[in-house]
Amino acid sequence: MTTSQRYAALLRGINVGGQKKVPMAGLRTLLTELGHGDARTYLQSGNAVFTSTRADPDALAAGIADALRDRYGFEVGVLVRDHAYLQAVVDACPFPAADLEPKQLHVLYLSRTVTPADLSGLDPAAFHPEDFRPGDRAVYLHTPNGLGRSRLSDPLTRAIPKAAGPATSRNWNTVVRLAEMTGP
Repeated sequence: MTTSQRYAALLRGINVGGQKKVPMAGLRTLLTELGHGDARTYLQSGNAVFTSTRADPDALAAGIADALRDRYGFEVGVLVRDHAYLQAVVDACPFPAADLEPKQLHVLYLSRTVTPADLSGLDPAAFHPEDFRPGDRAVYLHTPNGLGRSRLSDPLTRAIPKAAGPATSRNWNTVVRLAEMTGP
């Protein structure tokens, strides 16, 4: 018997500013049509949780991205992560998450781990009191005034090579909630 595993799909740049609209009901339907089970969405910003017997997150992401392009006519960056990874991101947070407002703490999920060379052009002192710390296929971002007012967010995103593939950020509430939703 093949065992199902629960995954989160993180879609980049949908439902923002009226472009690249992907209704969450449509995303749930699409995931079900792809053969995934128990498809649920979280918020209106491209977060979906589903089960699959397939064990390759990158292949799952590619299949979802292809289906989104076929259905909606535009490219969407998709990352798929399992519970163990999502929980490890929560557990490894280098900032005092319990002491911060969720709008002050974000995770930029990446296709690959960034190297020190990738981020060598960023001087953390230039963005104080904002700060960032690399992690496993993620960068933690502390923005005391929120991401919308961040002076670091754009330079950080530009520093990550395009060859690294899709990257997408989530606030701390979403980071924690997706880990919970994919859990046992």
